[in-house]
Amino acid sequence: MPLRVTFFNPWARQPEDASAYLARLPGLDLSAHLPPGADARLRAMARLDCDWYGECARCFAALGHPTLRFLPAHVVGPSGLSDFASAATRRPPEETWWLLFMAHHPHKVGPALGPLCDFLRKQGVRIAYYAFDEASREMPCFAALAPHLDILIHDEFPLGPAAAGLRPDCLTLHRSWVANLVPFDVPFEPAPENKIVFLGSELGLTPHRRRQLDHLRAVFKDRLVAHHDHSVPVGARAGLARYAVGFCPEGRKFTTPAMARTHTDRPFWSGCLGLVPVSENSREGGRLDALAQAGLLERYPHGDLDALVAACERALAASTETRRRIHQHYNRHETVGSVLAPLLAAHQARA
Repeated sequence: MPLRVTFFNPWARQPEDASAYLARLPGLDLSAHLPPGADARLRAMARLDCDWYGECARCFAALGHPTLRFLPAHVVGPSGLSDFASAATRRPPEETWWLLFMAHHPHKVGPALGPLCDFLRKQGVRIAYYAFDEASREMPCFAALAPHLDILIHDEFPLGPAAAGLRPDCLTLHRSWVANLVPFDVPFEPAPENKIVFLGSELGLTPHRRRQLDHLRAVFKDRLVAHHDHSVPVGARAGLARYAVGFCPEGRKFTTPAMARTHTDRPFWSGCLGLVPVSENSREGGRLDALAQAGLLERYPHGDLDALVAACERALAASTETRRRIHQHYNRHETVGSVLAPLLAAHQARA
């Protein structure tokens, strides 16, 4: 049966083809989503967030799997859910439809979330939720959503009490952040600049980050390229493939208060772009450790500046063969599409 994914995106409105949404995304007026008098920083953050989830839509529009035939993906925003529900009553019986939520976006549906999902499931629509963080423990509406889920992708930590409402046949995978890049969209760069690039986040320059960056700058001087305040625009990510190393100090669940609740997709971006990721070890969440043990990531102990320098030096010295292997692995296994598609296939096979 052909399969269509509709991605719930708070920046979208009425149901529409994802490719059409992406075509008009660069000129999208975000003022309706912002409070009156929003300052330049808030407008810039809104643009980054809108574009980030636009790239997620691009990934879902490019989904592929050897056992599935995907119809063109759609997007829908909060104001278009009633139209989507109406369309579901006319769903061709030979098509499988999925509504896909991400992040903490389900709460944007409001009190109608449970009744909406119940109605959609009665129309044969399947529901997937790629939470990638602690939604079952922190999102108040998770209990309303849980009984309607066919697929749940959650972080690596135990599910919270609200997850008791999951149906026994819900396919569940513990997998947090990956890259929202279309696999192999950015070609491998065999001869990058022998430099380290750091991408910031909304946290800005915490004392912990500043200490590490100052130390790296003292050692590597102009071979360190740092974006302090936040990430580059998503449209500029491909340009980062010019560098050899991606410095990603934030990991999963750090011991320091400033980083204690940080999640990050930076190592996975870096790997998909062909950079060698360098990441500080985290208190919990072993997936980055497993990547390091496989030679796909360089790790250093928390706050150890000498070990940080050594990890960066190893990353800068990585061979072309090693970097190509990193590029291949992350594009094949560490993107939102490569995580979601096998679960869709497993559900389809079971159905």
